[in-house]
Amino acid sequence: MNSENNILLDIRKLRVYYVMSTGSVKAVDDVDLTIKNNEVVALVGESGCGKSTLAYSILRILPYPGEIISGEIIFNGMDLTKMDEEELRKKIRWRNISMIFQGAMNSLNPVMKIKDQLMEAIIYHEDAIEDVDAAYLKAIELIRRVGLDPDRVLNSYPHELSGGMKQRVVIAMSLLLNPRLVIADEPTTALDVTTQANIIDLLKDIQREIGISILLITHDLPVVAEIADRVYVMYAGKIVEYADIYSIFKNPQHPYTEGLINSVPSLVEGKLRKLTIMKGEPPDLINPPKGCRFHPRCPYKMDICEKEEPPPVKLKEGHVANCWLHVKR
Repeated sequence: MNSENNILLDIRKLRVYYVMSTGSVKAVDDVDLTIKNNEVVALVGESGCGKSTLAYSILRILPYPGEIISGEIIFNGMDLTKMDEEELRKKIRWRNISMIFQGAMNSLNPVMKIKDQLMEAIIYHEDAIEDVDAAYLKAIELIRRVGLDPDRVLNSYPHELSGGMKQRVVIAMSLLLNPRLVIADEPTTALDVTTQANIIDLLKDIQREIGISILLITHDLPVVAEIADRVYVMYAGKIVEYADIYSIFKNPQHPYTEGLINSVPSLVEGKLRKLTIMKGEPPDLINPPKGCRFHPRCPYKMDICEKEEPPPVKLKEGHVANCWLHVKR
């Protein structure tokens, strides 16, 4: 299959700013990103780098005063930036693109049983299902799909379920209308290590069984290594590197990517690798540094890094880094 024809989501030159009286926060600044059919893409970076803003932009649910300034978000041939609210509700949200929100397991309505929350969502979004009994059968199917006991879960209130069970319910909700793309925003946050592993295994199984694409947004690199096919690394509103999962971990080509990987505990030849902590803090996105935004923290900084923004450099097929280290001058 032609790779261009296999692209499900194509984000082009996207700029998303939070426009305030003190200035514009350049949360997403000239970002390109693609996701193919049946692919898991991870978007990684420190907190505040713009990952969640990018996710909210795709579904056009940016919190105020967020605003898409320019760029395109092409999903299956349709530019989502040009759709009105009614089109987005009928054609896109949950029907084709759904989302597992950050901290979603705590966003379930505490005074409604799980069955009522699922059935309400099913009837609201699924035009073909208006009958309560049909909606209940659909809820049973969804809860079974995520490995839970319908008799136990559907008649429970959220506080009667564990964190892992609530997260599975939220995943079930994301699958309501068999979407083609699921955006998972930090789906393992606040879960213990064992439960995190179970949730990632569940997402992998669902992805294989249904054939959906997943955009995984996280700062947790071990989670990325378990599930992703490709990785985009984001820093201060910019994509600084992207590649397949093997290349990113074995041969990172941007100093920020290298710093992220070296800050995670890992065994090398049976010994715990010495951790390296990145110096400094992420920049102010109202007034980001001139040139490369990472240069104030970069151990390889050159004079040009402070003056000019680095261009994207293709290192090999599918591996691109925006770094002056790779530019022949």
